[in-house]
Amino acid sequence: MSTETTVAPPSGTTQSIVLQYLTFSLGDEVFAMDIRTVREIIQYGAVTVVPLMPPFVRGVINLRGAVVPVIDLQARFLRDRSSVGKKTCVIIFDSNYEGEKVQLGLMVDAVSEVIDIASAQIEPPPQFGSTIQRDFISGMGRVGAAFVVIIEPDRALNIDDMALIAQQGQST
Repeated sequence: MSTETTVAPPSGTTQSIVLQYLTFSLGDEVFAMDIRTVREIIQYGAVTVVPLMPPFVRGVINLRGAVVPVIDLQARFLRDRSSVGKKTCVIIFDSNYEGEKVQLGLMVDAVSEVIDIASAQIEPPPQFGSTIQRDFISGMGRVGAAFVVIIEPDRALNIDDMALIAQQGQST
């Protein structure tokens, strides 16, 4: 299954590449991430709490014998921790760390759907007014009359940055 399609543009314009994005919600907001990094989606279940972790690290899960950290995206965006509900999911995705792929779990309120967004429909992150750090956003995808915030997981969930936050929390 390909997640990338080339669309024939109207005459006089350049070609646009269509990518697929997994959409999910945090509260009333809709976010998206490139489907090519997503490995699977699981229901939120038993999470083992790890002492002395920052509030955005909910703990770890055992995923077929692998230890996978679960990051509460709501808390990572410097908001209150998410409440666990009926639709709470963990998106297992590949993150790059020192040239290697590392699996992380992303706790979200609900997963919505996979959507296609043409590269021509993606605007740069806003200069101001966003509810999350600008460098966590790879772009704003135009979907109909609305925009979807496309997160950049390698920046928003940078392992070195999260480790530094954890160390700062331990030293206070």
